[in-house]
Amino acid sequence: MSDTESDTLPATMRAVEITAPGGPGVLKIAERPVPRPGPGELLVRVAAAGVNRPDVMQRKGSYPPPKGITDIPGLEIAGTVAAPGAGVGGWRVGDTLCALVAGGGYAEYCVAPAPQCLPVPTGLTMVEAAALPETLFTVWDNMVTRGRLKAGEWVLIHGGSSGIGTTAIQIARALGARVMVTAGSDGKCAACRNLGAEVAINYRSEDFVARAQEATGGKGVDLILDMVGGDYVTRNLNALGFGGRLVQIAVQKGTKAEIVVHLIMIKQITFTGSVLRARPVADKGRIAETLKKDAWPLIEAGAVKPVIHATFPLAEASAAHALMDTSAHIGKIVLTI
Repeated sequence: MSDTESDTLPATMRAVEITAPGGPGVLKIAERPVPRPGPGELLVRVAAAGVNRPDVMQRKGSYPPPKGITDIPGLEIAGTVAAPGAGVGGWRVGDTLCALVAGGGYAEYCVAPAPQCLPVPTGLTMVEAAALPETLFTVWDNMVTRGRLKAGEWVLIHGGSSGIGTTAIQIARALGARVMVTAGSDGKCAACRNLGAEVAINYRSEDFVARAQEATGGKGVDLILDMVGGDYVTRNLNALGFGGRLVQIAVQKGTKAEIVVHLIMIKQITFTGSVLRARPVADKGRIAETLKKDAWPLIEAGAVKPVIHATFPLAEASAAHALMDTSAHIGKIVLTI
């Protein structure tokens, strides 16, 4: 960033701080210095920022930012380029983009690694674009790349009405797969069916293993995308068919599980998973390249569209988190700046 560019930027900005681990009320607006982009980075004037479960975990004190990353929460943003760092090509001041970041999204300005930045898809608003990165990077890398989802296969998506789930349903359908989901109410199940799920299971009143076996004629599903963990793990193994793949992306019900190992052996199951936040920039950059090539055309054609449940001004981040804590939302919650 040149001295001229630096001189045109404000010295301070509004940002959301986590004042102490706890409930939504610990989120407070504060004044922070405007960050400066380093080599290979872009400074983004943030228009909107997505709210995600990892933000809630960070607020509660169970998911601290990686070493060297700001304590300001927020993992996905959309906005305009305010200043490029040294060595960054292909972007100009004023260009619109959305980006995956390791922190800092709940603020008026945020630094983003250039390889993790993507143009706002044609036809999408800034709010919609801000809802893309965290979910798309996660879903595509795990369900499509790691999970090897193919046309005609059955995929079971847990948490189908979440931001991850609503994205995964649409991507799976766009790729020609058959979709089964779990969700926590009949209303959420209906919303998932409206997005393209053939089978929607209310996990509070139905056994998803039995429903999965029934829907597939006893063969079991080919792929499961799971954010639950805990006692779901062995149930997932029972729901999978021969050669099935179980991909773990979160552990909302706990990190430990008793696994019936012989199920993996008999069914020749692949059990894998990943985390996103702490991965190297180059790794996330490769995912971004894949998204631009394969997912962006689906978005611009209207086959995949972010589902926005609600928006809140930056100053009301605590209200956004309170809504997320209820799990009453369908799709994404977004902060506007």
